[in-house]
Amino acid sequence: MKHEHQHDANGKEIGCTVDEKTKSKNNNQSGCCSAHNETESHSDEDGHDHDHSGGNQTMFQMFLPAVISFALLLIAIGFDNYFPQTWFTGWVRIAWYIVAYVPVGFPVLKEAVESIRKGEIFSEFLLMCIATIGAFAIGEYPEGVAVMLFYAIGEVFQTLAVQRAKSNIKLLLDQRPDEATVLKDGNPTIKKASEITIGEIIQLKSGEKLALDGTLLTDTATFNTAALTGESKPDTKLKGETVLAGMINLNTIAQVEVTTAYTDSKLSKILEMVQEATAKKAPTELFIRKFAKIYTPIVVYLAIAICVLPMFFVDNYVFRDWLYRALVFLVISCPCALVISIPLGYFGGIGASSKNGILFKGSSFLDIMASIQVVVMDKTGTLTKGVFNVQKVVAVGISEDDLVKFTAALETKSTHPVGTAIIEYAKGKEKNVTVTDVEEIAGHGLKGKTNGNEILAGNVKLMKKFNISYDAEIDNTPFTIIVIAINQKYAGYFLIADEIKEDAKQAIESLHKINIKTVMLSGDKQAVVDAVAKELNIDQAYGDLLPENKVEKVEELKSQNLKIAFVGDGVNDAPVVALADAGIAMGGLGSDATIETADIVIQNDQPYKIYTAINIGKKTKQIVWQNIGLAFTVKAVVLVLGAGGLATMWEAVFADVGVALLAILNAVRIQKMKF
Repeated sequence: MKHEHQHDANGKEIGCTVDEKTKSKNNNQSGCCSAHNETESHSDEDGHDHDHSGGNQTMFQMFLPAVISFALLLIAIGFDNYFPQTWFTGWVRIAWYIVAYVPVGFPVLKEAVESIRKGEIFSEFLLMCIATIGAFAIGEYPEGVAVMLFYAIGEVFQTLAVQRAKSNIKLLLDQRPDEATVLKDGNPTIKKASEITIGEIIQLKSGEKLALDGTLLTDTATFNTAALTGESKPDTKLKGETVLAGMINLNTIAQVEVTTAYTDSKLSKILEMVQEATAKKAPTELFIRKFAKIYTPIVVYLAIAICVLPMFFVDNYVFRDWLYRALVFLVISCPCALVISIPLGYFGGIGASSKNGILFKGSSFLDIMASIQVVVMDKTGTLTKGVFNVQKVVAVGISEDDLVKFTAALETKSTHPVGTAIIEYAKGKEKNVTVTDVEEIAGHGLKGKTNGNEILAGNVKLMKKFNISYDAEIDNTPFTIIVIAINQKYAGYFLIADEIKEDAKQAIESLHKINIKTVMLSGDKQAVVDAVAKELNIDQAYGDLLPENKVEKVEELKSQNLKIAFVGDGVNDAPVVALADAGIAMGGLGSDATIETADIVIQNDQPYKIYTAINIGKKTKQIVWQNIGLAFTVKAVVLVLGAGGLATMWEAVFADVGVALLAILNAVRIQKMKF
């Protein structure tokens, strides 16, 4: 991917565009391990490119230089210590070790020269070059080759770790087919996906991936949505429902009318958000990069001091011995473990969240989610499905089946959403009923005749208008109630409400377990909000709120110095999403405005993913700080030992490459975790 970063006058990154057809090949480094790496290119806070790219190499090609050097080094050590050869002396011996050094040393020497040319003098590459060439200068040829060899092996393992961390995100890149079958005058034609226009009809065979967002024209079709939502369970769509690019058709041939241009599809936006996320650094990551820029030149000067200053204070000063100590000090001081494992830890967190259908728009939001204290949620579309359904039917003096079909038949003459819910619940039973003399009574309901029986369907005011007594408990119900009377006698009621999502209760319970307070804000009437809050055990709930009232509530919480995440899905939620420390959008049903404003997007609209996002943030931060502690502790100990002449080049190798490998292995653990 090519990332074109834009900066303001202060050098702060303000944007990033993604060109999916090209790869950045810049090699300007600043203390970042990357002589042999492939696949990743990113920019630091100053806009310098860091390219983890060695071309499209196979694993064999990546390990080949190290294998050659290792074989030559083993043979040389054998000749030196176990199988002495008369010819293996003098310039022949030196030449052999130089040949062993070149496969792994030349790429690093090249990077060091390139860094110096671009103004990055004190890079990690320069440290490695000084240390290994210095080892050759004092006759420590095996150690000079070994240090660079282990460094090269560490680089390859780092490359593999980066590739693994990116694998979940790369899966997204494979979800958009380049071509699609378009129907023209009933005839199927293969067409480039990027050239398909809105309104055209795509024919999707079983097993094919959808190339663009659209509306399903077929009566029903089942799709695998895992790439978009992280949900492995197949999703059955009905005619007229929205289907998204990247979904895989699982059964019959389906036809989809395109509603969104190729570049504007939800999957395109997901790809752009994930790619931009890798360029937005967490505060810890930025600190480590700044630290490395200051730290690296300091250790170079300290190494010079270790070599030269003892000349004035030590009686039996031997230049070779103190130079060796300085070289050991340089190898130990390489900040590889810090500047690689920490970004890799955050990148792993972004990859793990993508795998779970959660998109972080930057690694900084992983840190924020790890410290969230209050989760504020909208009700409709976030905790509830946002669709009115019949939740309960009570029939009095008549069968439930007759009550449903008579009421549904009458409601076919109404356009009210509540009437639509009853018609859908009836599932076609009303078609066998004759409806006549329908009259709509404004603000009350409907009156008419079904199969010759007079029927009233409406609110309690309608019953009172016609002096019909009804069950008194209905007056205490917060949800929408449609009361029915047949031939002037109370016949029962329909309870209609927005259905709570299946995992909403589990989400709230999980948040409470990690001591996070839950608050619900809604524009619905307070009685309805209280009922939902009671069922889900939400700590605080506020109803009858306008968008500006939601903003006021969030500002009130922020004034208490609490870290707040707000979760919403509607256009009116966008201002609150922007105000919160972490704005979370429900991406499946959510509006584009909210998704664009949000810092985190939950692709499958499941409230439980809020807990998952917080958990991933906590695990990522934990791993990052484990790596920081490990790197600083080991390096500090070995640096002191090296300066005192108690550590050899081999301990230095462990302190640099060994710790880096341990930190990398720790960082990729998050990829295997289940959330």
